[in-house]
Amino acid sequence: MVLKLAIIITAISIALLVIYGADVAAGGGTAQGFLPFDHKIRGMTLGITGSVLPIIGYFISKKEQSKTLGIMIIVCGLLIVLGSATFLAIQSTMEKENGMERNAMAEFGLVIVVGAFITTLGAIKIKKSSVPVS
Repeated sequence: MVLKLAIIITAISIALLVIYGADVAAGGGTAQGFLPFDHKIRGMTLGITGSVLPIIGYFISKKEQSKTLGIMIIVCGLLIVLGSATFLAIQSTMEKENGMERNAMAEFGLVIVVGAFITTLGAIKIKKSSVPVS
């Protein structure tokens, strides 16, 4: 039962992160995409929730073995890292064109670290699922 719950909330996280990425892509790097949220609310609702759910999924199913869940957690982490890296690349290009520069890495560095942490949790889950239970 705990494993099913962990898989469900991790699947929800993947969906939220994909919607978040699609909304950012639809907005073309502007503050608004197809959802009626500005970038701050979008980040707080979709981004933070999408980042917290796989961590919860990992810890509630810590004693359960599941390569599927491990792969799903890795997907969440990679979505966060790749999405942040893509956004950084787009922002730095747009800022250079507009003549205004800021340190976007300082803003997104923590997000990339969180994505890497989530990816590591997924790898740990897979590794522990490969070890025979004694």
